Amino acid sequence: MKTDWRISSVNGVLLAAYITPTWLIVAYRLFVTPIHALYDRPNISVAIFISDHLHLSAAATIRMAWLLALAKLTVAGFLLVFSALLTRRSVRLSGGCNEALAFALTLGSVISFASMVMASQVAEPEAMRLHATELLLFLGTAILMLVEPSTQSAAAPSPSTATFEPNYPAAAQRS
Repeated sequence: MKTDWRISSVNGVLLAAYITPTWLIVAYRLFVTPIHALYDRPNISVAIFISDHLHLSAAATIRMAWLLALAKLTVAGFLLVFSALLTRRSVRLSGGCNEALAFALTLGSVISFASMVMASQVAEPEAMRLHATELLLFLGTAILMLVEPSTQSAAAPSPSTATFEPNYPAAAQRS
């Protein structure tokens, strides 16, 4: 049975199935109670880094929590757009959904890497494992996207089969 699903698309859907609900819940909690939610497991490394190294006030800490929530909400949104675009066969075949996935992978990798570095700076091994796992998920999908051949290049006609037909069949060229 021939299918038009690429392995990076399937991996992107599985990644979206994990990251989207997880990060939406974290972002919601950060928007509702920023200080309390900042000290939960997914954000503890960022909270300790902000308080120990940046010495921010309470209002600035709330702004940083909201900025983190907005970034995670953006990643989840782009993963949802990617999943929605995959439902159309023509978009899936042309690769039109890859931009949304690429943006989500890039921003998600930056967030996870920064959180992992912050967790290593403040000696939080559990948070560091969590962010390293998320980073590996993002990077694995990105590598699959890079390594997998494009569907457009396989569908393009080869130059040897193209024939030249003049626009004016009656006007033969004399040389």
